[in-house]
Amino acid sequence: MICMKKTLLAVFLLAALAGESQTLFTYGKTAVSKEEFLRAYNKNNSSTNSEKAYRDYLELYIRFKLKVQSGYDKGYDTLDKQKTELAGFRDQIAQGFMSDEASTQLLYDEAFLRTQKDIHVAHIYIPFTTPNSNDTIAAFRKASEAWSKLKSGESFANIATAYSADPSVKTNGGDIGFITAFSLPYKFETAVYETSPGNFSRPVKSGQGYHIFKVIETRPAVGRIKAAQILLAFQPDADQNQKNATKALADSIYTALKNGASFSELVAKYSNDNQTYQSGGLMPEFGVGKYEPTFENAVFALGKNGEISKPILSSFGYHIVQRLGTVPVNTDKNNADEFSTLKLTVLADNRIQVAKRALAKKTIATAGYKKLPYNHSLLMAYADSIWSGKKLPQRPELNDNTLIFSFPKQKVTAADFASYLSSVQNAPDLYRGKSMADLLEQYTEAVAVEYHKNNLEQFNKEFASQLNEFKEGNLLFEVMDQEVWQKASSDTVGLKAYYAAHPNKYFWESSADIILFTCTDSIVTKAAMNEFLKNKNNWKSLSMNSDGTIQADSGRYELSQIPVTNHLNLKPGYLSEPLRAAADNITSFVYVLKTYPEKTVRNLEDAKGFVINDYQSTIEDAFVQRLRKKYPIKVNEKVLASCWKN
Repeated sequence: MICMKKTLLAVFLLAALAGESQTLFTYGKTAVSKEEFLRAYNKNNSSTNSEKAYRDYLELYIRFKLKVQSGYDKGYDTLDKQKTELAGFRDQIAQGFMSDEASTQLLYDEAFLRTQKDIHVAHIYIPFTTPNSNDTIAAFRKASEAWSKLKSGESFANIATAYSADPSVKTNGGDIGFITAFSLPYKFETAVYETSPGNFSRPVKSGQGYHIFKVIETRPAVGRIKAAQILLAFQPDADQNQKNATKALADSIYTALKNGASFSELVAKYSNDNQTYQSGGLMPEFGVGKYEPTFENAVFALGKNGEISKPILSSFGYHIVQRLGTVPVNTDKNNADEFSTLKLTVLADNRIQVAKRALAKKTIATAGYKKLPYNHSLLMAYADSIWSGKKLPQRPELNDNTLIFSFPKQKVTAADFASYLSSVQNAPDLYRGKSMADLLEQYTEAVAVEYHKNNLEQFNKEFASQLNEFKEGNLLFEVMDQEVWQKASSDTVGLKAYYAAHPNKYFWESSADIILFTCTDSIVTKAAMNEFLKNKNNWKSLSMNSDGTIQADSGRYELSQIPVTNHLNLKPGYLSEPLRAAADNITSFVYVLKTYPEKTVRNLEDAKGFVINDYQSTIEDAFVQRLRKKYPIKVNEKVLASCWKN
């Protein structure tokens, strides 16, 4: 027993020492870990790992932490501006952390696998008009009846014709063609991909009705296609004679194309597709599940680029399509660019709600959620009265103030649930097809997600780190503004004293007094030069009367700063040739008023910008020295050395 105690004690001591060894430095009683330091270092110094680089950055980081601490000491973090900017940044980045990472990764992987396969699908649709009503029950019974007949071996096409409300079923027997990932709403897509070829799904409930899917066949995904089309559209009330005439015109156009006629010219002359006729018929790139099966099948059957289809009949009219190219499906999960695009598609799709629900359930399971005791039947009656617009029943056992669940920092009442129900009544997609119990679960999950967002720092270390970095960076700016920059620029006595104490520091190199003209382009420049030569004393009016196309200013510049091709030409009265900036076509020229060939001392006014900058550094150094006395620095050299040795 004694040996075991000694062993355990040794383990605890080693763990404690390991944890302590990761403290890189302290200022006062505050410790900064090696991990925090390296995180900052690697963001700013990724190109070098020398001892000097680490030590130099450590000094900068110590100064940074001391200044931030002074900001907290003076309460700058409580300023309204600081709090508003932090809240804005928090909202900006929070959404990127509002999903369960494991569930999101599963969605990425699942979507990738599904994009590898196209599935030929047939569909039965049995609608209802009002969810949670007798109409819903009747639709469910009808769907169940259809499903039972399918199980008994009856033809899917026959059952679809008899039961489906899809208008196209009379001509296609429910066959909706090939689909792939993202062609259908996620719930339907999942039902299809989880059904094996030759089989059909159980009835799937949506907000509009019940759906049964049959998988006819599968194939490797064909990817996307680039194509152009000539569309000869039917008039809205076209009779058969008019449709026959449209077909005859389509046949004649196809014949002309086969004989070498220009596709783009015939598009411009005949196509009724308002979206594509001005671009030579060019259609947006598309994959399967986008258009009618007959159209897609004919287009994807084109074997080579440049090939033109025979006229294709659709419900819109006749299409003549030219294949321009194909985009194969990415089959390499390690292709970073393609997989990144897939991730963005997943995040923009309604399937991401699966990850958000997982996040809600995880929050409910781990964040201290408590379902409080209440009468469920009374709560449902209370909720039904809200839904039907009746007066809310207030009973001792259940009323507006009854608590229904809670989190450590939030309590939720029946009245809160009532407010939610009132809000979703204006959003059919949130309630269609759902029972009141479903809506209570949906509300609970919504509260959990919002609670997670409002307390995200507790749940996500990376989020907390980013938020703290922004807070401290913003606080640093406030500290520097209050304690250094404003003091340096407003302390005229200090500036004069600093200038006087450094008489040989601020010089003009060889310089000149010039008028500098900047013009929006070379034509404006030429006109400005002509006007200037007519009356050099009137140069200010050139800028004032130019509507912003000419900017002019005078001042003293060192020769190296003047935008001319040859600084040796800079003599009084010299007018330079125009110099055009390649990036934006802005053109400049100068007129020399006076030159100063020798190096001369700048007076305080001319040197003021330099003096303020240097004086700021002096004030900052003194400020940091005071902070070092207030918060003594202790660096763990062993931990510091491990930064560049490991």
